[in-house]
Amino acid sequence: MTTLHARTRGPVHVVGTGLLGTSAALALRARGVETTLADPSPTAAALARDLGAGRLRQPGDTPPALVVVAAPPDVTASVVAEQLARWPDAVVTDVASVKLTVLHELRRLVRDPGALARYVGSHPLAGRERSGAVAARGTLFAGRPWVLCPTPASAPAAVAAVRDLADDLGGVPVAMEAGAHDEAVALVSHVPQVAASLVAARLREAPEPAVELAGQGLRDVTRIAESDPALWVQILGANAGPVAAVLRDLRADLDAVLAALEQLDRVEDAHDAAAKSPGALAAVAQLIADGGAGRARVPGKHGAPPTSYAVVTVLVPDAPGELARLLHDVGAAGVNLEDLRIEHSPGQPVGLAEVSVLPAARTVLEAALRDLGWALLD
Repeated sequence: MTTLHARTRGPVHVVGTGLLGTSAALALRARGVETTLADPSPTAAALARDLGAGRLRQPGDTPPALVVVAAPPDVTASVVAEQLARWPDAVVTDVASVKLTVLHELRRLVRDPGALARYVGSHPLAGRERSGAVAARGTLFAGRPWVLCPTPASAPAAVAAVRDLADDLGGVPVAMEAGAHDEAVALVSHVPQVAASLVAARLREAPEPAVELAGQGLRDVTRIAESDPALWVQILGANAGPVAAVLRDLRADLDAVLAALEQLDRVEDAHDAAAKSPGALAAVAQLIADGGAGRARVPGKHGAPPTSYAVVTVLVPDAPGELARLLHDVGAAGVNLEDLRIEHSPGQPVGLAEVSVLPAARTVLEAALRDLGWALLD
């Protein structure tokens, strides 16, 4: 097994062996970095150890050069303060998804400027619907933004150490001020969680025939609705202000669309809707158009917008090995797969595979797949 070169200087001590902490430890171990583990739950720490994420610290071990705190947001500041005091020569970072609340609390707990010079808050924007060490992956952070939130007190060497950590774990380091970070994640992460949960909650008492009609659109919208409620109570509580601000804007947009739909609903003859409901259709159309414009800004692979790719839609039989055969045939055609999206309704004999490729490769791929007997949708 080849060990990848790492710039991170060990030992690294990971405090908190849930999804993020264990994933970080697994990635560090794969790069040959000495890694030790700790968790308030001895069982959780032992599980991460057994999964190959490192070893439990022992008396007499070399003090860590870097400490990674992967604790719940409501205790992150106190754990960081404890680690700064315990290891006076170590750089300490945390991976909590909220930064400003942690920083304010940390400044209250730690009055020593020298200690705060060794702290750099960070946040890898990576995760899964599942939690805990068993869901951890050493590749979890690959290609994902990793936000660094240094303060004016952060020493350059501490910032460099956390940047090296993000690089070694495959993340893409991005520097942001803590408040700007919290406003950004409110928009791109926290409000989507609320929206997914609200939509999914409508399904609880829906008639079974209605739920059976669910397609890929509903699955996409509600994918993250299975997230851990206890964790999200902490995240939303710690970032309440920025999240509330986005939700107020969302409520205003929703009210405008609702007013338009109610106006249209009062028109008995659909043919008279445009004449008797001036502006209503335009309001609905504008919502859809604005949504498309916003979606186009979401970066895809390598940061490119999704609209920069061509999509080849292939009918894939619901049979063992068929998807693998399709991926093999795409590679055999000499075409690089930029993205893949699968749509398959239960009980259907075929699914749809949306293969995203560079526009110049579309014609080549379509011809190659048709020659191999694949059915394509125009």
